[in-house]
Amino acid sequence: MNGPIEWFAPFGAIIAAGLLAADLGRRWTGIGFRVFVVVSVAWILSGTINHTMPIVVQNGILLLINAWGVWQFLINPKKKKEIEQAEQIEQQARQEVS
Repeated sequence: MNGPIEWFAPFGAIIAAGLLAADLGRRWTGIGFRVFVVVSVAWILSGTINHTMPIVVQNGILLLINAWGVWQFLINPKKKKEIEQAEQIEQQARQEVS
């Protein structure tokens, strides 16, 4: 269990966690969740190849959670509309201050 997949997965998880922790905005958080989805798939593949079912089960559940994160931050039309409205209000406030 020391191949390229096993090296990619932890570094991908570090990058994804960094994107979420940095709080760079909704889009970057969504991208972080996308990276987590890819990492979960990599761990599932690794666990399947190496017959380590705990890794497969854990990352199967994390895959669902991360897919939900992608939905929440990048796809959900209701959330997108709320963000667009908040951005418009922020932009108007900035113009009034100038």
